[in-house]
Amino acid sequence: MSFDEILNSIDDVVWGIPTIVLILATGLVLTISTRGIQFTKLGRAFKGIFKKNEGHGELSGFSALCTALSATIGTGNIVGVATAIAAGGPGALFWMWIAAILGTATKYAECMLAIKYREVKDDGHVLGGPFYTIEKGMGKNWKWLAVLFAIFGVLAGLLGIGTMTQINGITSAVNMAFDTSSSHIAFNIGENSYTWATVIGGFVVTVCAALVILGGLKRISKVAEKVVPAMAIIYVFLGLSVIIMNATKVPAAFVMIFNSAFGFKAIAGGAIGWTIKQVTESMQKGIARGIFSNEAGLGSAPIAAAPVQTNEPVEQGLVNMTGTVIDTLIVCTMTGLSIVLALTNPEFFAQYEANGWKGVELTANALSFNLGGDGVSVQFLLMLCLAFFAFTTILGWDYYSEKCLEYLSNGHMKFVMIYRFIYIVAIAIGPYFTVNAVFTIADITNGLMAIPNCISLIVLCGVVAKETKSYFDRFPKLA
Repeated sequence: MSFDEILNSIDDVVWGIPTIVLILATGLVLTISTRGIQFTKLGRAFKGIFKKNEGHGELSGFSALCTALSATIGTGNIVGVATAIAAGGPGALFWMWIAAILGTATKYAECMLAIKYREVKDDGHVLGGPFYTIEKGMGKNWKWLAVLFAIFGVLAGLLGIGTMTQINGITSAVNMAFDTSSSHIAFNIGENSYTWATVIGGFVVTVCAALVILGGLKRISKVAEKVVPAMAIIYVFLGLSVIIMNATKVPAAFVMIFNSAFGFKAIAGGAIGWTIKQVTESMQKGIARGIFSNEAGLGSAPIAAAPVQTNEPVEQGLVNMTGTVIDTLIVCTMTGLSIVLALTNPEFFAQYEANGWKGVELTANALSFNLGGDGVSVQFLLMLCLAFFAFTTILGWDYYSEKCLEYLSNGHMKFVMIYRFIYIVAIAIGPYFTVNAVFTIADITNGLMAIPNCISLIVLCGVVAKETKSYFDRFPKLA
């Protein structure tokens, strides 16, 4: 059995039906507990993004949201969506939407609880996240579950979503932009060849990441504040251009998505049968990649929300829940629709089948096909977007995993400093793993993080409901 096959077997267990049901049930329970807060208070949440915060903490609400978005808007939005559609069919996009709609309530609850149960250290430094939510909210007897979450958080940052997937996505895009035919080989590892574009791109990103990471939280948040809004706007503009230029094909794209989601395998407009296996694969890949992208239920965003300058946990919970909307319902949808619009064309679908495109190749070729032209300019623009998306995710996940390690080490910063250097090494070697392997590892570590976090959210749903009702009774309108 190959290494990829072993990883896929583990992934199938971690992301089996029980985990999928747990994540969706968590979102459903919290949607009911908060009386559909993602629908009734979404407008107020967006208005609150730029509200001036008052209270204890280290970051403004906007900075915390940008720090969280810097970690969530990454390769999952460009590469992850493509791998989900390649593995689970166009229907995977539908399940990403379902997971995101329910996950918006989850994101609200986990961020709100992180602020409620956070700890302010003697030096004014703030630490919070699911580990303290579990330990303080559920009680000391559940500390073992908090420790498990923190361990999985460190592994996710180091081996999965934080390092290898991001740098791998960047170097793949750089290689497509500067050496499409992969003719300038630097060296080989086994059967795999690596170009100079990959090597140089990986080195530059590693050095840039090291300079920011060694500067700590405030430097990370300052970079995120500037980069995140700009890169999101550019990519959304690119996606909207595709949709507008192919507006007449949009209905057919939605038909393909819904047919695939419910097992009717629609290829270039023709339905050819129904299989439970396809539904399962669409759900598994769509929900897994959705969680990979927006991190709702994963427990990462609460770590960024915890240091916010506020005395009202509900306020920042509302602000942070907009991250799921921005990440999945807007940015991922742009990628997914661009790919599905191209797949509705028999010519493109034939090329897709023949070449086995996946990851950034599928996204880049779909965008180029939809927009016309030789594709060089589109690929270069996609490379820039992906580079900034992934770079800020690298920074954000370093922060998350550092905080998990700080909890595990009881605040010993010497361990954190050592971890930063190990994290930088993981970034450096990331380009030399296969796309399938790094995304599967990321899926596994994400799933392991989500399980203890979702358990705590279900147990504490009564606390979420009580805090939410109390806040809106006191502040029926935005102050």
